[in-house]
Amino acid sequence: MFDPARHHSQPAPGRACGACTLCCKVYDVPAVESVAGEWCRHAMTGRGCAIHAARPGHCRAFHCLWMTEGWLGPEWKPDKAKMVLSLDPETRFLHVQVDPGQATAWRREPYYGQLKRWALASLPQRRHVLVFVNRNATVVLPDRDVPLGIFGPGDRLVARERMTPAGITIDLEKVMAC
Repeated sequence: MFDPARHHSQPAPGRACGACTLCCKVYDVPAVESVAGEWCRHAMTGRGCAIHAARPGHCRAFHCLWMTEGWLGPEWKPDKAKMVLSLDPETRFLHVQVDPGQATAWRREPYYGQLKRWALASLPQRRHVLVFVNRNATVVLPDRDVPLGIFGPGDRLVARERMTPAGITIDLEKVMAC
């Protein structure tokens, strides 16, 4: 699972969190005993972080893709989309962390169609789009969605290409951490 503490990025020109605090709900932040799926006790919905000046490095280092990638439109701002986009720094997989209160938001348009296009574009690099609702993961492939169940720290995704009468398809396997 994506660890914001290991990901350092800079906001794109003109981008600011503003009233958006969704990352304060969808990620674990051990330093403030915040659990994914529940609002951090320091989050002031629509206003920001009550401990912004003293927030932990985990929070300080993180910027979602909407913040860092100026080409993502306003519909992808997390408080509107109900999901936070990030890239795993090791696998370069696109992680879509969905607000559990809006667990099907990723299946709405324009989001679902774009996730499918990103899934198709990512295949040649052997990268994938993983949608998380808390720790439950689903891999978005161009032709189908594959539920993985709980995808924990250290778990890996193994993909294999297989020829079928309809062409190449991808088989996926979750390998659990030891």
